[in-house]
Amino acid sequence: MSIRTAVTNPFSKWMDGSGPDSDVVVSSRVRVARNLANLPFPHIMSAEDAGQVLHAVALAIGHQEVIRCSGHLDMVRLGELTAAERQILVEKHLISPDLLNNPDYKAVVLDTAEVISIMVNEEDHLRLQCLLPGLQLNEAWQIINRTDDALEKTLEYAFDERLGYLTACPTNVGTGMRASVMLHLPGLVMVNQIKGVLASIGKLGLTVRGLYGEGTEAAGNMFQISNQVTLGLTEEDIITNLLSITGQIIASERAARQALMKEMREQLEDRICRAYGILRHARIMSSEEAMRLLSELRLGISLQIIDHIPLSLVTGLLVQSRPAFLLKMAGRELTPLERDVFRAQLIRERLHPSA
Repeated sequence: MSIRTAVTNPFSKWMDGSGPDSDVVVSSRVRVARNLANLPFPHIMSAEDAGQVLHAVALAIGHQEVIRCSGHLDMVRLGELTAAERQILVEKHLISPDLLNNPDYKAVVLDTAEVISIMVNEEDHLRLQCLLPGLQLNEAWQIINRTDDALEKTLEYAFDERLGYLTACPTNVGTGMRASVMLHLPGLVMVNQIKGVLASIGKLGLTVRGLYGEGTEAAGNMFQISNQVTLGLTEEDIITNLLSITGQIIASERAARQALMKEMREQLEDRICRAYGILRHARIMSSEEAMRLLSELRLGISLQIIDHIPLSLVTGLLVQSRPAFLLKMAGRELTPLERDVFRAQLIRERLHPSA
């Protein structure tokens, strides 16, 4: 699958709901930051330097060792994509919002399943990412580690024997790794325990972000939790710590859901079924309302209150109902009202194909 196809394909592998603990864990991501030796970091490099990075990466992904480890990788410069297509890559979590700034000398690399993505000339020369469904941090690390090792056979990374991998931001020096999980925590929100849980996470060296990373809101009861420190820890230490804390959050979320089912089952079922009814029949729907209602529908599926809709369909709708995807599917510019009408129509048709 090429990147041109990826911006029209509504699904990525991470959305399929097949991973372990997928009732709570939507996806797992491992990202490593790398820079090329003897070139300035992206925020101070010239256009010529940026061109050298792009050329080196284009050659590296065509190396037989990279193809053997990671399959065919497709690379496209962001300047060759439309603004909507670039935003779709953000909405699918394949690139960061920061990569959209000054796109002319930046690029994205994808594998055919959209499991591996590489941002070129973002904050660092390369940011390699693996994204899998459910709780699969070890598996994501193994995949990205193999790709990283294969690229390093061609690319000379900036590395210090004492500090580790050198990065543009001091907080990434060392392993350069950020591991994260996207968690759906409606139970803890409903029982008003979420603030205490998030405060505890901060004391354990982890950070909490919204659906699209730093500076974004936790819409739809989605919380992205990742490590803050990369120096002085091995990659395995980082993943083991995140897995341990994620396991405790999963247990707390499931306990909250079971308490709700035991103490206020009728109210919970009514709330979820009302959300489902609105999603199936509404004619106008804002992005915020869609996120809120789809979150409640996802909870209803996990609790088997709704038993005929797969999690993958809801996860897909969380992405497809975002503005850039709607614009791409409509094939034209949409006014805010037209977008809300189109969003409601899309959700109706996905949830009830014969409607």
